[in-house]
Amino acid sequence: MSDARRTDAVLLVVALVWGSSYLSAQTAVAALPVLLVLLVRYALSALACLGLLAARAGARSGPRRWTREELKAGVPLGVTQAAVLAVETYGVAHTTAANAGLIISLTIVLTPFLDRAGHPGGLPPAFYAAAGVCVLAVGLLMSGNGFHAPRLGDLLMLGAAVVRAGHVALVGRLTTGRAVRPLHLTTVQTLVGTALFLVPAARDLPDLARTDAATWTQLLYLALFCSVFAFLAQTWAVQRTSASRASLLLGTEPVWAAAVGIALAGEHFTAVSGLGAVLMVAGTYWGQAVERAHRTTAPRRAEGHPTETDKEPRCPTTTPAPTTPTTV
Repeated sequence: MSDARRTDAVLLVVALVWGSSYLSAQTAVAALPVLLVLLVRYALSALACLGLLAARAGARSGPRRWTREELKAGVPLGVTQAAVLAVETYGVAHTTAANAGLIISLTIVLTPFLDRAGHPGGLPPAFYAAAGVCVLAVGLLMSGNGFHAPRLGDLLMLGAAVVRAGHVALVGRLTTGRAVRPLHLTTVQTLVGTALFLVPAARDLPDLARTDAATWTQLLYLALFCSVFAFLAQTWAVQRTSASRASLLLGTEPVWAAAVGIALAGEHFTAVSGLGAVLMVAGTYWGQAVERAHRTTAPRRAEGHPTETDKEPRCPTTTPAPTTPTTV
């Protein structure tokens, strides 16, 4: 297998793992309280990150402890990340895994509204059209078998998408241009999350003694695969391919979420919700392409320089894949 194909395969595995996380979280919260699930997921992730840091301590030169910049970024990002996972996990407990994965993908088109630094002069009209398609898709997904009051879980996932978009924008604001090591930053965030959920989940800790092997498997999968492995694999792969290609492959996450929900949980789409799923994927990809092209060409146009877009047609591109995780 060539290096390019190996990198693509790793990115697809990351997207599949993240897509499957909604069903795993749904299964875990069916057996344990939500706050306890979050505490265990964060604690296991933190232990794994600390172990990786310890293993790498003697292999690299330079500062081994956290720098001031890593702490200044990691603490607030740990708080916003915990808020994302809290709303998201409560949401997935009250909707389908497929809907959860599709609605949370609204983050892709919500983030540019909050992160305006890369969009001088505002976003192009086509982006607002793509966002409109995604809003229509959310309405269709929430309607399920017919138009009715939105389900609590769908509304929570919509809220999670808004909070996650804010978190992603904050990641860029606090890490761009700063000497921040991804593993060190992630470790800070997992430790902050563990501390935040420790007190509210403490009274439910005895439930872990009665937890069966299947639930522990889900918890370990969420912590070690959906968090630590996925982040490190993403970082490794993004360093070996273009940002556009990485985003395109990682953007298949909602597709995998729907596929896993249908294949393993017996979920199904009605004609209306199926149309919503198609529109959501199409709208997010369209929005990614428009935002990526605008972010690339707007600064050069502002300086009066011709751009590649001015010279010849280009294939649609997507927003750069983040080098820091949006979730744990």
